[in-house]
Amino acid sequence: MNEMSYRTALVTGASSGLGRGLALWLGKRGVKVYAAARRRAHLEELAQEARAAGAHVEPVELDVSHADATLERIRALDEACGGLDLVVANAGVGGQTNARDFPWEHARKVIDVNVTGAAATLSAVLPRMVERNRGHLVGVSSLASCRGLPQNAAYSASKAFLNTFLESLRVDLRGTQVRVTCIKPGFVKTEMTAHIQHTMPFLLEADAAVELMGQAILRAEAEYGFPWQMARAVGVAKFVPNLLFDAVASKVLRAPRG
Repeated sequence: MNEMSYRTALVTGASSGLGRGLALWLGKRGVKVYAAARRRAHLEELAQEARAAGAHVEPVELDVSHADATLERIRALDEACGGLDLVVANAGVGGQTNARDFPWEHARKVIDVNVTGAAATLSAVLPRMVERNRGHLVGVSSLASCRGLPQNAAYSASKAFLNTFLESLRVDLRGTQVRVTCIKPGFVKTEMTAHIQHTMPFLLEADAAVELMGQAILRAEAEYGFPWQMARAVGVAKFVPNLLFDAVASKVLRAPRG
């Protein structure tokens, strides 16, 4: 698949950060982008910036934590535009969930958005893509999904769900023209990471991260983790014995930012 393969795209979580950047990146390449998020004012600003750049970005007010409404809204968009070629489940919630004082209300929000919301977003037009025998589903996961990181039980687990969900879809869709991509960013300078107090190795600027994500989508990568240094370290971490992992992770990932 290449740039010309996409006439239309839906990007959730598009009011800021990676979602906003990716919506604009696709729009500048001739794709009609439906930019979905809760914050309408932010979406309107994005649409104005896109118009000034000669791109077409259409604001869509959407809260993916309401799964049934998300399904209905995305299916209506699919019908109205003659078929979505690309769906990017990018909307996500971060934040700490320390087991010593576990914040269930926040953990529930993480699960509603990162798990149920992402699954609803990706499932909404999947049957129609299969019928059309074309389309591309993309989920934005995280390198934090590789293991259970300290103070991130809900977030790490929610992204691990997305990894496995996308992998199963990819296997099922083998032999069709419906592509599935799982993108796993490391630390990126966005609204979501602004509050993080611990060290963030290989922190990327948002524009650089968006470029890497966009190119991975165009290549229809099955999985893509970045930056490569962090992705490689995470690959090694999968095989580290639990006793060693627990000791190292609890110290390194809690180290204050310098």
